[in-house]
Amino acid sequence: MERLDKYLSSRGAGSRKEVQGLIKSGAVTVDGAVCKQTDLKIDPDSADVTVNGQAVGEKFVYIMMNKPAGVVSATEDSRDKTVIDILPSDLKRRGLFPAGRLDKDTEGLLIITNDGDFAHRMLSPKKHVEKTYVASLDGEITEDTIYSFENGVEFSDGYKCLPAKLEIGENGNKTVGIVTIFEGKYHQVKRMFASCGLKIVHLKRISIGNLYLDSKLPIGACKSLTNLDIQRIFIGNIH
Repeated sequence: MERLDKYLSSRGAGSRKEVQGLIKSGAVTVDGAVCKQTDLKIDPDSADVTVNGQAVGEKFVYIMMNKPAGVVSATEDSRDKTVIDILPSDLKRRGLFPAGRLDKDTEGLLIITNDGDFAHRMLSPKKHVEKTYVASLDGEITEDTIYSFENGVEFSDGYKCLPAKLEIGENGNKTVGIVTIFEGKYHQVKRMFASCGLKIVHLKRISIGNLYLDSKLPIGACKSLTNLDIQRIFIGNIH
């Protein structure tokens, strides 16, 4: 529960003093009824609040999830559990959606938010926000594989990917690739490796921009992101 005056000020309706004046003047309604009680406790996730007849904007939230395999990146699905379904109750609220997709069997960093402008900025290829994955493969990466990624892998349907970075895994393990891409086509990383004759056995996203998956965050767990975390996504990608 949250005080009405605090709720309004946190959503841009004015300073605490200004919103207290609005409430006392009768300009604020809660669930359809005029409310002049500044310290009224409301449920921020379900209360219908207006100021001068205008609905109060949602407070934007940004959540890091270490997505598990077997869960789909969607708000709802008739067959499978979604990333919204497995959010802890204290983080759930109306309007949340996954910013971008991870395939059902892919693990790792996923951001869940209710900020559509943020999601568009993060996902647009024009913004050049890089996404990095660790891929375990059924064969070895060669110099030709690295060259193909650097020059843009071309799929069988004629689509040519943007140039991507491919590095061999730790300790020279050629069956592990660290892949950095700047777009997010359907099954893109899997299709890129498949075009080079390699099949992915396990795939995990570890970073978006300069925001890295928290190594202490268990699979399936979530945490709220700070303003600094959000800034890290776009550091070095200002366009």
